Amino acid sequence: MKHGAFFPLFAGFLLAGSGARAADQKVALRFRAQVGEQKLACGQTYNGIGVTNSTISPHDFRFYVHDVMLIDQSGKSVPLQLEQDGKWQLDDVALLDFENGTAGCVNGTPDLNDSIAGTVPAGQYAGLSFTLGVPFNKNHTDLTTQPPPLNLTALAWVWNAGRKFARLDFASTGLPRGFAVHLGSTGCTPNDTKITVPITCREPNRPHIVLSQFDVRTDIVIADLAALLKDSNVDVNQPNTASGCMSSQDDADCAPLFAHLGLPFAGKPAGQQDFFRKGSASQPAGSLGVEK
Repeated sequence: MKHGAFFPLFAGFLLAGSGARAADQKVALRFRAQVGEQKLACGQTYNGIGVTNSTISPHDFRFYVHDVMLIDQSGKSVPLQLEQDGKWQLDDVALLDFENGTAGCVNGTPDLNDSIAGTVPAGQYAGLSFTLGVPFNKNHTDLTTQPPPLNLTALAWVWNAGRKFARLDFASTGLPRGFAVHLGSTGCTPNDTKITVPITCREPNRPHIVLSQFDVRTDIVIADLAALLKDSNVDVNQPNTASGCMSSQDDADCAPLFAHLGLPFAGKPAGQQDFFRKGSASQPAGSLGVEK
């Protein structure tokens, strides 16, 4: 686990140093990738997925978050000042990575990251919020000039389109060659060339996640792929479209996924997301079958 020098394995929140009146509190927010109640693991299969009760096997799962906030007992949002570690966290952006480059995840990387580390002013906090994705001012940049974690080719489209905010790839019963869920901004203009820097995107596709009654000392954030795919048919693909969902408003395969992400789609307003939920850090944790 990253930042293990600061926190015990299941710790989510600690005071800096040993004094109860420290000016700042160090925080380690833990994330866990699951398929229902099972942990996500490269090389494993998961049954009963989507409307066809398909069997899937993961190939990749990574996502960016930014604007991480803790919510105090009065309802005020307090920014988490991220540790600048030179690999997973840059300014207010963090990358969570749940693939380890083994088994079906051969196009991934061996390193994992399931936590976000930072500090907040000393106080009592009762909730958590964050935004899935990369902020606009960092999204449409040349990845060859960017430091980690914004320099990954696996999480980039062309410069004009920006980053893949989340990448989920898996094989299914009906699509053994793969079903992809790549979330990112669409309708970005101007787009005269692939390297024209846009000034706006019609569909920003950055869901804002709020987990109320979240205790950073004992709770973790669960990203549940079974919930995300609950109303999808992952065994077929809309003809003449990319396999799965590449965030296009013309691709009906995206509609149920966007609903569970809490995003509007094709004129339908956003609903309540249920992809992210809170879980207990006291339960067995891990990513991709690797104990850390």
